[in-house]
Amino acid sequence: MKATDLEQRILKQSLLCTVLIAGLGIVFGILSGSLAIIFDGMFSALDAAMCSLSLLVTRLLQQESSRRFQHGFWHIEPLVLVFNGSLLSVLCFYAFINAVKGLLDGGHELEFGWGVFYAVVVAAFCFFMFLRERRVNRVIDSELIGLDIKSWLMSACISAALLLAFSIAWLLERIGHGHLTPYIDPGVLAILTLVLIPMPIGTVIGAVKEVLLITPPDLERELRELMQQLTADYGFVKHSHYATRVGRGLFVEVHIVLPEAMEHAGVRQLDQIRDRISRAIGESGPDRWLTVAFTRDPRWL
Repeated sequence: MKATDLEQRILKQSLLCTVLIAGLGIVFGILSGSLAIIFDGMFSALDAAMCSLSLLVTRLLQQESSRRFQHGFWHIEPLVLVFNGSLLSVLCFYAFINAVKGLLDGGHELEFGWGVFYAVVVAAFCFFMFLRERRVNRVIDSELIGLDIKSWLMSACISAALLLAFSIAWLLERIGHGHLTPYIDPGVLAILTLVLIPMPIGTVIGAVKEVLLITPPDLERELRELMQQLTADYGFVKHSHYATRVGRGLFVEVHIVLPEAMEHAGVRQLDQIRDRISRAIGESGPDRWLTVAFTRDPRWL
């Protein structure tokens, strides 16, 4: 199965599962009176919407470039990551504000039975999805599935924390400290949001760098070392290179000023240099755009 087909299949399955988890979260949140469970359900609902968008993007990425989009649709992928990560960050921030307000208002009573049942089932299921998608993504290395993996991990952590919190609340009631239980739900929600919010923020920062065409440091270092080695081998007068990543697309331009000894170099020899650069960069395929230009005049750099 092609990587893009497998990617779409995984995202479709994730979408269906996420919709199910979102529905369970909202229903059980209402039954138990837990804002944290409702937050978990809303988080999953938003994740389902973003998964649908990611699925649309994977279909676009399969299309060939057109006259209007001559460089393909790679730039859409980081834009989706920015949008997705931003919405998740806003949701976490909003939930944190509600949690603080709940603590200041004295908390609220919970129905722990429903809460514990929900937390056990959902935590186990989300962790299973996290492990499954992570195993698949080691092969296809998709940024969109990578973000989905983070979402499943975040959902699993939320549910596991809810299970721990409800267990503590149940224990407090048994040892005569039931007056503290109303603070458990907003307290857990506040802690969860503070712990989780760095994940979508990190996704946004990384995607914005791609949107702004910022060259990854490791890619720049790799190209610089490669060109230094080639200059030592062939005696190039001067060279320049430009590279960036946009989604799964890799764009590399290399411009070389040839020495006088290579002024009459044939196409075959120049192609050998191109091939050496290509093999050193790697990632050959439809997602890589590599241009290697040769000149004797430095003004063309």
